[in-house]
Amino acid sequence: MSSIAHVIYHALRILIVLTFLVSGVSKAFNPVQFAAVIEAYGVLPEIMAFPVAVILIVSEIVAAVGLLFEKRGSLTAITIMMLIFLAVLSYGIFIGLDIDCGCFGPNDPEAIAFHDLRGAVVRDLWLLLAIGYLYLFRFINRLTPCHWISVKH
Repeated sequence: MSSIAHVIYHALRILIVLTFLVSGVSKAFNPVQFAAVIEAYGVLPEIMAFPVAVILIVSEIVAAVGLLFEKRGSLTAITIMMLIFLAVLSYGIFIGLDIDCGCFGPNDPEAIAFHDLRGAVVRDLWLLLAIGYLYLFRFINRLTPCHWISVKH
């Protein structure tokens, strides 16, 4: 495959890594407020909002670091999170919610300026397209991410 395809692969991978790192770290500074956003969607019992917030924050950060270092399962974890985020955002649009998506934490300029679930869906669809490119590139080039714990003999 051409070198331009390699450059695109690494640029998209870094874009996804940065997106998930910024998202996870920004929410980590105020997980209680992120839990309130999760609660506002009404898809979970109130008691589950905080534990789910913490799990999502940690998952975003771990998956981003894993993708940065090409660790096995990281891209799959990010893909699953993206699909969940798209489903929740779509549900919010469907029921007519006018809330912040919660994507980048409480200090997100998007959240301060306006509530735009549709814009978040569009952004997430573009990220999903980038994820698809990473999968395709790996498949065509027969790339296999490394294990999280490598024991060298």
